[in-house]
Amino acid sequence: MTTMIDLYTWPTPNGHKIHIMLEETGLPYRVHPINIGAGEQFTPEFLRISPNNKIPAMVDPDGPGGKPISLFESGAMLIYLASKTGRFLPEDLRDKWSTLQWLMFQMGGVGPMLGQAHHFLGYAPEKIPYAMNRYKNEANRLYGVIERRLGESKYIGCEEYTIADMAIMPWLRFPERQGVNIDEYPNVKRWRDGIAARPAAQRALAVLAHRRNPGPHTPEQRENLFGATQYAKR
Repeated sequence: MTTMIDLYTWPTPNGHKIHIMLEETGLPYRVHPINIGAGEQFTPEFLRISPNNKIPAMVDPDGPGGKPISLFESGAMLIYLASKTGRFLPEDLRDKWSTLQWLMFQMGGVGPMLGQAHHFLGYAPEKIPYAMNRYKNEANRLYGVIERRLGESKYIGCEEYTIADMAIMPWLRFPERQGVNIDEYPNVKRWRDGIAARPAAQRALAVLAHRRNPGPHTPEQRENLFGATQYAKR
C-alpha cells in the first residue's frame, strides 16, 4: 500500500517550495489547508507538528526505519525529501555544499528580507518611509546577488536544478511587491520564468491557489497574521 505524506500548508512562498519538491519527485501527498488568516496555525493540533506555528509542516508515515516522522521548517523539509528520494541534491560534494549554502541563503536572507518588504510596502497599516526604503533596498541587493550568481551558473546551486532553486523561485514571483523592477535583473527573470514553466511547478503553484486572499485583510485576519495573536503564550 502506498503511503501518503500529510502536508500542512497554505499558498505562500514557503508552502510553494514544498509543493514544488513533492510534485517534482512524484511523492504522493495529501494537502491539509492551514488558513493562517483564520488563525489555524495556532491550534494545539498544528502546534504539535509545527511548534513555531508556521507553515508548511508535514508528517511522513514512512520515515526513517519505517516509522512516522514530522517535520517543520521548509529548508529542513526540502533536505529530508531530497534524502528520501535521492533527487535534487547532488551527490558530488562540491555541488552538494554549494546547493546547501544557497538554500541557507534563502532561509536566512531571501525569505525573511523579502517577507519584510512585502509587509512594509504592502500590508503595514502605517507607511513608514525608513522601513519601506530599507527593505526595498535590501530586496534589490538580494536580487543583485542572485543576478550575479546566475551569470556564472545555469542554476542557483550548481549546473543542475536543485532544492535551492525550488526554495528561491517562489519568493521572486511578484517582484513589484518588493519594490523591484525585474527587467533590471535579466538572468533572474530568465531563470525564474524557466522554472515557473515546468509542469511540476505549475501544478505546485496551483495547490490551494483558489484559497489565497491577497487582501485587503479583515481586522481578524490582520490580527492573526501581524497582531498580538502571534505573540500570545501557548
